[in-house]
Amino acid sequence: MVQDQFQILLFEKNESIGTLLCEFMQMENFKAEMFTDREAAIQAYTAKNFPICIISFESASAEEGFTLAKKVTAINPGVILIFMSTNPTIDTLSEAYNSGADDFIRKPFILEELQMRMLAIIRRTRGVKMPEAQSYLIGKYLLDTKKQTLTFNDVTQKITTKETDLLKFLCENANNLVLREDILKSVWKNDSYYNARSMDVYITKLRRLLKEDKYVGIINVHGKGYKLLIIEP
Repeated sequence: MVQDQFQILLFEKNESIGTLLCEFMQMENFKAEMFTDREAAIQAYTAKNFPICIISFESASAEEGFTLAKKVTAINPGVILIFMSTNPTIDTLSEAYNSGADDFIRKPFILEELQMRMLAIIRRTRGVKMPEAQSYLIGKYLLDTKKQTLTFNDVTQKITTKETDLLKFLCENANNLVLREDILKSVWKNDSYYNARSMDVYITKLRRLLKEDKYVGIINVHGKGYKLLIIEP
């Protein structure tokens, strides 16, 4: 029997692609229902409150996808929300994450990737912690947390302890929203007003450090926190 947490609403305007995705997900023990019409999808979500929602769109239907996402998250702020699109830009990703996305999958992708990323999100929402790493690849950058260095195109620069700790925390949650209070408690150990202002200053510093790679960016999710976005070129 399929568990409740594996019930999925899929919004895909291309019926052939949507049917293929639904068939695959059902083979992998997910129960998926597909919708090609936004209003029908909203009505279905209102009635069933699916724990997982996948929104697939192309450039022409991006706004429709973002509107659906906002409706869904208004009904259930805890919904697992996944976007899929072709060649997303930083602006598109920013809009998606501000609409409540937990992940963004770039098309084309292999079906097994969708399965693995969905399961990873489910494990993360259940509180399963991934093991820590000493180094992180951030687009074309390499962060070495032990040496406290950031390398780009064979040029290495030393960064401060706080910059290292903050960037490490963002890397551990790459492409996912990290709440301001979670950053403060993890990196600053205290969520005071002055530490919050300090955090904003350090975020600005990290943006400057990462500016050479156009596929990397730190976006502000208004009123919530930050996302380190890493796009595969």
